[in-house]
Amino acid sequence: MITSDNTVVGFIGLGVMGKSMAGHILKSGYPLVVYTRTKDKAEELLEKGAEWADSPKEVAKKANIIITIVGYPSDVEEVYLGEKGIIHHAREGSYLIDMTTSTPTLAVKIYNEAKKKGLKALDAPVSGGDIGARDGKLSIMVGGEYEDFLAVEPILSLLGTNIVYQGSAGSGQHTKMCNQIAIASNMIGVCEAMAYAEKAGLNPKNVLKSIASGAAGSWSLSNLAPRMIEGDFEPGFYIKHFIKDMNIALEEAEKIGLEAPGLSLAKSLYSRLAEKGEENSGTQALYKYYNGEETV
Repeated sequence: MITSDNTVVGFIGLGVMGKSMAGHILKSGYPLVVYTRTKDKAEELLEKGAEWADSPKEVAKKANIIITIVGYPSDVEEVYLGEKGIIHHAREGSYLIDMTTSTPTLAVKIYNEAKKKGLKALDAPVSGGDIGARDGKLSIMVGGEYEDFLAVEPILSLLGTNIVYQGSAGSGQHTKMCNQIAIASNMIGVCEAMAYAEKAGLNPKNVLKSIASGAAGSWSLSNLAPRMIEGDFEPGFYIKHFIKDMNIALEEAEKIGLEAPGLSLAKSLYSRLAEKGEENSGTQALYKYYNGEETV
């Protein structure tokens, strides 16, 4: 049984979501070792008692549960499979939990390589953005061995409230693609609805009061539309990372013979925003396409 007495958690990646997630683990009493490319991002956690590691290799040597949430599949591959990566240096029996949105194919590869070393790997991408991470209310979708999922569920429960085992290795990532496909088209609808409200001379805040809890309701409508109205385009989730996710989803859809026109449209709109310098804005910045702030 995993407890704070027999567990050291390693956490790699302290971005918009990772920093809050790591904070929940530390607050719960687990010894925490952290690494991120920019050490300044770790200062707050270090002040609260986290231990710094100089590389993923050092995290792997010190921790027996290692969580990663980094940027791109290439980053995941380097962190896990590189010469100084986790798999080459982790202690036998350690649990490896990748919470990055990455490719199902890479998740299976990591699982297989980890198994050869006596390690237990899970792919566990998340949904809920900065708000879900801050509040410990993420949705977590998990692929890997069921008994490994059960073993680390106490840790995952510190980070999310909707934690679902989806199946064998790669299943968590496939589920996250379903999530991103649903969000992609929904974001177009949310932005168009708010733009319509404004151009029709309505008060967008009052419109939200009527439609957010009805049949049109969605997480994006409730959490991101208010930011659009206030002109707040700071990232809860970066456009550049959403484009990465949509590219993965389109590639996977092609592999399984699924046409995804809604996803393709969303990806094209976000790509045009990125070309105009919005890649580091939050996904709600798609609203600029409709309200005339950004000519795309």
